[in-house]
Amino acid sequence: MEANPSLTTMEQTGQPAAPGAHAWLALAVLCGIYILNFLSRQLPAILAKPIEDHLHISDGQLGLIGGFYFALFYCCISIPVGWLADKTNRVRILAAACAIWSLATMCCGMAAGYLEFAIAYMTVGFGEAGGVPPSYSIITDLFPTGRRGTALGIYNLGPGIGAALGIAFGASIAAAFDWRYAFLLLGGVGFFAAIGVLLTVREPRRGGLDHIAEQAAAAKPGFRQTFVMFFSRPPLILAALGSGATQLITYGLGNFTVLFLMREKGMVLTQVAACYSVAVFVGMSGSMFVSGRLIDRFTHTSRRAYGLIPAASLVLAIPLYLGFVRALTWRIALLFLSGTMFLNYFYLSSAVTLVQEEVRPDQRVMSGALLLLVMNFIGLGLGPTFVGAASDFFHKNHPVHSLQMALYALAPFYLVAICLFLKLADVLRKENSPLGGMVR
Repeated sequence: MEANPSLTTMEQTGQPAAPGAHAWLALAVLCGIYILNFLSRQLPAILAKPIEDHLHISDGQLGLIGGFYFALFYCCISIPVGWLADKTNRVRILAAACAIWSLATMCCGMAAGYLEFAIAYMTVGFGEAGGVPPSYSIITDLFPTGRRGTALGIYNLGPGIGAALGIAFGASIAAAFDWRYAFLLLGGVGFFAAIGVLLTVREPRRGGLDHIAEQAAAAKPGFRQTFVMFFSRPPLILAALGSGATQLITYGLGNFTVLFLMREKGMVLTQVAACYSVAVFVGMSGSMFVSGRLIDRFTHTSRRAYGLIPAASLVLAIPLYLGFVRALTWRIALLFLSGTMFLNYFYLSSAVTLVQEEVRPDQRVMSGALLLLVMNFIGLGLGPTFVGAASDFFHKNHPVHSLQMALYALAPFYLVAICLFLKLADVLRKENSPLGGMVR
């Protein structure tokens, strides 16, 4: 029997008490691993200019590495990893993933050319496939309904903190020494983190906080059943598609922001380390925490909030995004960018919480993997690839501002994402299932 040390007591009503100290410790450790994961993934974007200069690659090639190639490997590995984690120990899967992506990060730092760097960075994709979906499921089994949005919002601070630390760390190391050292040092830290996961996080009981553990244990779903369930449920697929459209913007922007600020706004690596890192931390981290709290607050009374909250945030983000691209100086651009990032990431806590609440406990890892598969195939696979290719295309007639033109071309995808989230809200309004109802 798997232990569930996250609860201090069980109240007479049968409702779980507040999460215990172990739940919060595990959440902190999982968030720390996510920070390292995102740090590893962000280094090529942060160090884009020295990597392009040393490996002699173009914007389009860089976009393929950080976009389509990475997403392709992720999509191939995420489904079997998600299926395995639903059947076995999730903590061990997470630790193994951390060790593998750390080794791959070190290999990026030793790459001698484009092909070697691309293969190494594709392998870092194992971190997303083997790290995030099991963590979603573990957190859901440590925190009860009504607290999961906040807990998952805290966990999703990882990208903001990881991106900010990556900018400060990567840019500082590259400015003082060489871009390769950033990959080598970060990869080494990852190995110690993998050991830390095994020592501090215990596997919680699946569905222990949902009062259906016995039923779930009696009839474990297979791969096909979970796959069909996910893609036959309109709320789940709409949440995934809306998130994918949003990620097309966030990854397309994020993979080229440093290059854009340095090439077209005049920033240097030391300014990137000191200033851009702060903008990312304030914008992304604030978004994750606030959105998680809003999800817990408003979905308690209306499930439509899962769609309305991200839709409203994206409407507000459009003018700030255009202001960032248009800004004449990097200081003004960073002010607009902070607001843009704050509003761009409300979708994540909403989509993750909705999926984890709506499926059976023994389908959560696989469902989380399917959510990330759709999101990353659309957003990560197409976003950086689109911006890189557009920049190469516009370079013919706009050699100085080709990247600015490419970022303008991202703006229409805001409208696509908004429409998808509004459709999600409408579908949830029409459904009769109660908040947090399990799909059987």
